[in-house]
Amino acid sequence: MGFHTFDPDRAEKLEDESRYRYVSREELVGNLDPTGDDVVADLGSGTGFYTDDVAPFVGRLHAVDVQEAMHDQYREKGVPDNVSLVTADVSDLPFDDGELDAAFSTMTFHEFAGAAALEEVARVLDDGGRFVVADWTATGAGESGPPVEERYDLDGARERVTDAGLTVEYATERPETYLFVASR
Repeated sequence: MGFHTFDPDRAEKLEDESRYRYVSREELVGNLDPTGDDVVADLGSGTGFYTDDVAPFVGRLHAVDVQEAMHDQYREKGVPDNVSLVTADVSDLPFDDGELDAAFSTMTFHEFAGAAALEEVARVLDDGGRFVVADWTATGAGESGPPVEERYDLDGARERVTDAGLTVEYATERPETYLFVASR
C-alpha cells in the first residue's frame, strides 16, 4: 500500500468543523483518558485541529507531522503554550523509550502504518500507554477522505498494531471510519 501525505496547499480543509462528524473531541479525549500531567503525541497533527482539542486536558502535547509546512500553518493559527511542534516521520520519533503516556492519530494512520512506524509508537509509549486511532476504513464508500484503496479496514489495522506489540482493548467500525484503542 502506498503511503501519502496531505497536501499542505489544501490545509484549510483540515480546519473544517465538519470533521467532528467522523470523530468528536469528546470521543477522542474520552478514549485517551488523560490526566492533567500526561505527555501525549498527536501523530500526523497537520494544522493542529485535534491537537487544540486535546491540549487543555494534558500536561504536554507534541504535535508530530512530517511536513514543516503544516507546522507553519499551525503557527499562523496560534499554538497553545503546552504544545511543541515536532517535525518527524512516525518511524523515527525523537522521544525516549516509554516517554509518552499516550499517542493518537486522527485520519492519518493510513499515511504511516508501516511496521517500523508502529514499532516506534510501541517503543515511545510507557507501560500502559494508550494509542487511540480514528481513521478512514477500507470498507467505507469513500465519500470523504483518501481513496478506498489507500485505507485499511479495522481487521488490517488491528493486525498491524498487534504485530507491533500493542494490545487492542476496544475497536469499532463505522460507515466511513473505524476507531480503536490499543495499549502497551
